[in-house]
Amino acid sequence: MSTFGLDRVLSPRSVVLVGGSSRPSSLGLAVLMNLKASGFSGPIAVVNPNYAAIDGEATSRDLKSLPFVPDLLVITAPATAIPGIISDAAAVGVAGAVILSAGLGHGAGSLAETVARTARMHGIRLVGPNCIGVMVPRAKLNASFAAHPPSDGRVALISQSGAVAAAMIAWAAERQLGFSGIVSIGDQLDVDVADLLDYFAQDDHTNAILLYLEAVKDARKFMSAARAAARLKPVIVVKSGRLAQGAKAAATHTGALAGSDAVYDAAFRRAGMLRVYDLRELFDCAELLGRGFVPRGNRLAFLTNGGGLGILAVDRLAELGGAPASLTEKTVKRLDQVLPRGWSRANPVDISGDADATRYVSALDALLDDANSDAVLVMNVETAVARIEGIAEAVTQCVRDRRVRKSEVAPLVLAAWTGTDERTATIFETARVPHFPTEDDAVRAFMHLVRYREASIALAATPPSIASMFAPETAAARRVIAEALSEGRGWLDPVEIVALFKAYDIPIVPTVVARDADDAADKAAPFLARGLAVAVKVFSRDISHKSDVGGVILGLRTGESVAEATRAVLPRARSARPDAILQGVTIQPMIERRAARELILGIADDPTFGPVIVFGRGGTAVEVINDKALALPPLDMNLARDLVGRTRVSRLLAAYRDVAAVPAEAVPLTVVKLAQMAADIPEVAELDINPLLADETGVLALDARVAIRKPPRLFAGQTRLAVRPYPSQWEGELALRDGSGVVVRPLRPEDEPMVESFFSRVTAEDLRLRFFQAMRNFSHTFIARLTQLDYARAMAFAALDPSTGAMVGAVQLHSDSLYENAEYAVLLQSDLKGKGLGWALMQLLIHYAKSEGLKRLSGEVLAENTTMLSMCRELGFTAATEPTDHRIVNVVLDLSLRIAGALGTDILIRRKRDQSGVTATTR
Repeated sequence: MSTFGLDRVLSPRSVVLVGGSSRPSSLGLAVLMNLKASGFSGPIAVVNPNYAAIDGEATSRDLKSLPFVPDLLVITAPATAIPGIISDAAAVGVAGAVILSAGLGHGAGSLAETVARTARMHGIRLVGPNCIGVMVPRAKLNASFAAHPPSDGRVALISQSGAVAAAMIAWAAERQLGFSGIVSIGDQLDVDVADLLDYFAQDDHTNAILLYLEAVKDARKFMSAARAAARLKPVIVVKSGRLAQGAKAAATHTGALAGSDAVYDAAFRRAGMLRVYDLRELFDCAELLGRGFVPRGNRLAFLTNGGGLGILAVDRLAELGGAPASLTEKTVKRLDQVLPRGWSRANPVDISGDADATRYVSALDALLDDANSDAVLVMNVETAVARIEGIAEAVTQCVRDRRVRKSEVAPLVLAAWTGTDERTATIFETARVPHFPTEDDAVRAFMHLVRYREASIALAATPPSIASMFAPETAAARRVIAEALSEGRGWLDPVEIVALFKAYDIPIVPTVVARDADDAADKAAPFLARGLAVAVKVFSRDISHKSDVGGVILGLRTGESVAEATRAVLPRARSARPDAILQGVTIQPMIERRAARELILGIADDPTFGPVIVFGRGGTAVEVINDKALALPPLDMNLARDLVGRTRVSRLLAAYRDVAAVPAEAVPLTVVKLAQMAADIPEVAELDINPLLADETGVLALDARVAIRKPPRLFAGQTRLAVRPYPSQWEGELALRDGSGVVVRPLRPEDEPMVESFFSRVTAEDLRLRFFQAMRNFSHTFIARLTQLDYARAMAFAALDPSTGAMVGAVQLHSDSLYENAEYAVLLQSDLKGKGLGWALMQLLIHYAKSEGLKRLSGEVLAENTTMLSMCRELGFTAATEPTDHRIVNVVLDLSLRIAGALGTDILIRRKRDQSGVTATTR
């Protein structure tokens, strides 16, 4: 349902309060007073059988007694009465309800289950229960019991806590910041975080979205909505409970490192959301991003009348990863002319404690013209020499003058008036200049903006293709896993691990199995002949920790010592674990790499987000060092580089002193391979490579453990990954009516150049019919939105010429978050129309939509596009002219019906029998 019906909840034409009393402290009275005070223009009514009137408003006995059908109910009645209220609402046709009451319970048999089931059957959207309410100032709606009314603005707030929402409203009133909407979601019986992210992402009145989060219920739905929203506007999130869960007991180091909050952090990063860590930072980001303040880069210039203050600000900027702007020679000469002798002649620009308003403005003008600066932080410490209000007024007037010059894009200006009171706050607020009580607050806020800008760029970045670098043998890997599971085992043995890693081209120390002492000496001979020492380890699938039973002997250099070691470890293991079945021993060469860095790489399983990739510094003290970063699979090379780069150990991968560098792509590519394994093989529950050695020769897994289990049963198209991987099963060939064919596959993020080239072969008229307007240029951002698909709610198939590989057509759909309705679009290379390509692509899309469980496929077609309308009618779409715009025809296909002319799966898409795995991923 996603955003279905939310417009009538957040912008209703009529509101009815159900419940309440005349008592001054009652919840219902507080809500009614807020509704009336907000100036709501539509009808407001009260339903309460116990009172004739509340706050001067006559009441109705029940919903059926009302003279109108309300869009929105606001319910403050006791929990036991709510199931009946929702049944009555369904009977009269109410669109939605905000349930402020608590106590409906949870789970099977609860009042909440009854209410949710009734609402779902009749399409009633529910906000709550157990929430503070809904506020939309633009719609003059305050359906809440918040103490203060919010003002109109362009920031949306979604909060799992009513108290946090109330605090935000109070803070915003002080800073003159308004809201496009505030929704306290409470227990999320129906409307959840993902639904509201979808809604506000599409809302033209919202510039930024603030999110207070305690927990995510549906990770896949949340990630899909968050990634889509973050591509359109800033999404800032603060999550509570960061330290509520310590490191869990886990079977592997990887599992122990993947703490709950670290996984949430990885999810926010993958979605492109900006995470902050307290409400103060949330407030600051709300002010900056809500008003559209985004710097050009991370270079910050400082203007101050106190040298010490400037140094503190530079230190904080460096700690947070920013860069002090390097003043150009031109700027220094210009400042020489307006500043007294002895000024700092560098950044920070110290203009001395006796600086007045004129000196501030002269210096600020010069810094705003400096090409090396992306933003300027103006700082002031109050002195007896100059009036702080006068300096603030002069600075803000300088900023206003710059904004008036429409052709000029000036750097962002922030202010930190330290040690002063509210005398300057109004000045800065009126001029819309972000201001902060300390230099630390200002620098932190600036770096949040930088991080948002970097995340936006990363979201739209085109990843390199890895198809030529990596092609896993997925079938071979699955055979290894299947055989182990068939024997009822939960861990792979060392030989199986080698086979699994070989299938994914992950280098690992060779392992051979020997039955007895003589066999061990023979198996060790090739390693010993190369001058390598070997290790003998007892081989038993029942013994996880071999050293605990005396089952490991290292540093063996002769065949005799290998045989002797074998004769020693087998009896020890048999004595310590008489219940264990011994298969013999394993022989491994001992690897000595003087300059190798010890890394850890693995897969952990999170109960909310599913598989998680963990990378960091390895070794025996891995948990103590705790140098790690997490990411959600699947990953491309850009994402893998980012994961590696977020650790301290990544700095050791470069050359230093006499130690050669690790090849640049060796570690990130190994990360990609492991992430692909997590996507391909859900049976891998947990995996640990520790250590993963890395040196100038590449990487080598020295030791690994792999836990396996039968995954939970999933519906068609579902995945246990929070981010749906590239659907390689939809790669194949598509037959056309004239007997020719095209290669067809889902679009990939790296297809941007191919799509851009395709657009150049489509006529201007065909582009206008597709996009409903003239399209002359296609920006990187525009094409990135087409190619960087979510695959959870969006799909696009590219048709490729089998001889040249050029793209000749594409078809796309985007569904709501619950897979009920999807909108489609199709476009062909103009000189190929009339060959049946459009018909074949539409049939493919219909088949895909049906396989995903979608109920309807819909689209908007220009009335003049008779070719498309004719094809839609032949395929079984119904067509109706848009009532508000007769140029547009709405077409809808009921996917439960038999599709006219539909081909069977085996004819429609002939799958490539030799397809061995996935080599491209989604961002």
